[in-house]
Amino acid sequence: MPIRTATAHWDGNLTEGSGTIKTGKGGYQGNYSFKSRFEEGEGTNPEELIAAAHSGCFSMAFSKALADAGYTGTSVETIAKLHFDKTDAGFSVTRIDLETVGTVPGIDDSEFQKIAQAAKEGCPISRLLAPGTEITLSAKLA
Repeated sequence: MPIRTATAHWDGNLTEGSGTIKTGKGGYQGNYSFKSRFEEGEGTNPEELIAAAHSGCFSMAFSKALADAGYTGTSVETIAKLHFDKTDAGFSVTRIDLETVGTVPGIDDSEFQKIAQAAKEGCPISRLLAPGTEITLSAKLA
């Protein structure tokens, strides 16, 4: 498997500085700052990129799990809501709520839920985050 890379560049001090984050293959580049991370300022932040990675990883893992169970998902859309909180140890990612909606012909809700839960457990980003981060899942059939 290839090694994945990303680069972050920062200029200035923490509260007044700013920087850029880009992925290794150039598929994404964005600006970030103190305000985009700790307030509602323009730009992205590391936690938003973790949420993007998690939603993408889960959607792919769920699509594979559906196929392995004999179903063809027409579409899967996942939102990851990352909770970034101040704790006794400092700022931490404390929880991620995955909300997914899938269009899967011929599946009942019970089977859909079972496969979604298995995909959450098997998703590499879920496994990375699981020790210490609560991950919830809400899965709905479209």
